Amino acid sequence: MGEKDRKTLKELLDSGILYLTGKGIEEAATDAWLLLEEVFQISRSWYFAHSDTEAEEQKARRYESLLEQRGQRIPLQHLTGKTWFYGLPFTVNEHVLIPRQDTEILVEEALKRAKPGMKILDMCTGSGCILLSVLSNCPSVMGTGVDLSEKALETARKNAADLKIKAEFLHSDLFKQVEGSFDLILSNPPYIRTDVIPTLMPEVRDHEPWMALDGKEDGLYFYRKILEQAGTYLVPGGWLCFEIGYDQGEDLRALMQRQGLEQIEIVKDLAGLDRVAVGRKK
Repeated sequence: MGEKDRKTLKELLDSGILYLTGKGIEEAATDAWLLLEEVFQISRSWYFAHSDTEAEEQKARRYESLLEQRGQRIPLQHLTGKTWFYGLPFTVNEHVLIPRQDTEILVEEALKRAKPGMKILDMCTGSGCILLSVLSNCPSVMGTGVDLSEKALETARKNAADLKIKAEFLHSDLFKQVEGSFDLILSNPPYIRTDVIPTLMPEVRDHEPWMALDGKEDGLYFYRKILEQAGTYLVPGGWLCFEIGYDQGEDLRALMQRQGLEQIEIVKDLAGLDRVAVGRKK
């Protein structure tokens, strides 16, 4: 790119939107902007006042490289290395599930039940976004996050350190290494049926950890495993809160009833779909 060929920021953004649109990216304009923001470290207000500024050659090349990767359906969050969840910034990578806005409903249900001095367990913690969001809004609560993936736990510990939130993270296959009892157990376990995973969007299917997606044949495997043992670790009157799939509400209600939980509630998301299952130990 010679001196005469340098593009302005507006030209770069416009060409980025056009490129991603041509690659079938649904949120082409948003993604092109967020990558521009990441590379040039600018705000929208600064951009609108200086959009005719010529782009530095090295940064322009990096921007075009990121656009190409996004066009290959690598998730935007993997390219920027971060995302926002429940008002907090989180590091994300290929070792953890990218936090979804719908999962904030699980945080809200947990916060309705969290009280000072409680102990919370977050099973299948991944990036730690659920546990750390709860602790951020209820700092007198003690929290432990559990995951089978060491790489995921590294990410969760980094997020806790970056956010300056105290939490314990434990490497364990579900409850195997867990000790003690808890007032509240949270989990967003793998719940997608194995045969459905190949039909997911390429960003999910090809770039997010299958270990965090695969709920086995009927999608309910990890709910059963957690429910079979949760009663041993929940205090009397303790709560169990799951994120669930859009059509799994009645299945979870039946599984929870079978384990003797009470006050079972299926919470729907803004689209009216099943999103969270809550139950209480006697």
